[in-house]
Amino acid sequence: MAEVTLSRVRKNYGAVDIIHGVDLGIDDGEFVVLVGPSGCGKSTLLRMIAGLESITGGEIKIGGRVVNDLDPKDRDIAMVFQNYALYPHMTVATNMGFSLEHRGTGKAEIAARVQWAADILDLSHLLDRYPRQLSGGQRQRVAMGRAIVRNPQVFLFDEPLSNLDAKLRVVMRGEIKSLHQKLKTTTIYVTHDQVEAMTMADKIVVLNGGRVEQIGAPLDLYDRPANQFVAGFIGSPAMNFLTGTITAEGFAAPGILLPLPEAAYEFRGREVVHGIRPEHFVPDDDNGVPAEIVLVEPMGSETQVTMKLGETQVTGIFRERVSLSPGATIHVRPDLANIHLFAADSGQRLN
Repeated sequence: MAEVTLSRVRKNYGAVDIIHGVDLGIDDGEFVVLVGPSGCGKSTLLRMIAGLESITGGEIKIGGRVVNDLDPKDRDIAMVFQNYALYPHMTVATNMGFSLEHRGTGKAEIAARVQWAADILDLSHLLDRYPRQLSGGQRQRVAMGRAIVRNPQVFLFDEPLSNLDAKLRVVMRGEIKSLHQKLKTTTIYVTHDQVEAMTMADKIVVLNGGRVEQIGAPLDLYDRPANQFVAGFIGSPAMNFLTGTITAEGFAAPGILLPLPEAAYEFRGREVVHGIRPEHFVPDDDNGVPAEIVLVEPMGSETQVTMKLGETQVTGIFRERVSLSPGATIHVRPDLANIHLFAADSGQRLN
């Protein structure tokens, strides 16, 4: 196991900058998720750590050793790809042990390591099968087994669940997290799915356009996003945003006036973006403001409601069951303890 350190890491292709001076410290045994929209540079950054992409500038250390110029095989890492990358003509056991065989490891040790990994991943009954005889989830476990038999310092996962259906993704998400808890190996995991990031990570790195927007524990990013981009990316359904001005009476947006916590009035007269998560709208017939119902989606344990608040369409999540229909009016108020304010010009957090 080892810590991973990135210092001012840059990547460009000719005149096009892809990664803009990333600084990142990953502790020994930590599970870190790189998350962001498509094209933000997260997979490129992972491939640079793996040695599959050269770096234009900066320094990458694994276990205190600078690896900028080392081949992937010399970095003591193991990578799991989204397309599994299994050899179709080899059995599960041969696929899992191939890298050890390539390194000249003895047959007895290979067999022992493969069996150890198979026991952990519940693959023992599949060792004689070929990839074509396996389900998607089983193939992904084989790819994970091939990585862990090497006992690397660092695991790298590049969107490993993107080819699986929704139900299987949930199962495999738990299996990867459980594997990390058993092995305690430093893990760097790339995904565009913020639900994966929230449920799996010790620490999340939010990337946007090749730059780090924020680094922190999942709930820290959820509770105190550093800017409007992070606020809108972390959380499902996404945070609602209304643009308006803080006045003496509250937050004024087209067609609506919302209450604010006392501390927000220090920004009086300023144009801001008011952020409120769907689950932080509270039905309140006495003190709420009117909202027109657009769409009602019952989900069993909660009800998701699309509504028009002033001239802005927003989403609310209500834990209690509500009897609503499109065109009706509901009175809601934002939970004042969970209001987020961002500068309208820069998007940076104010409160």
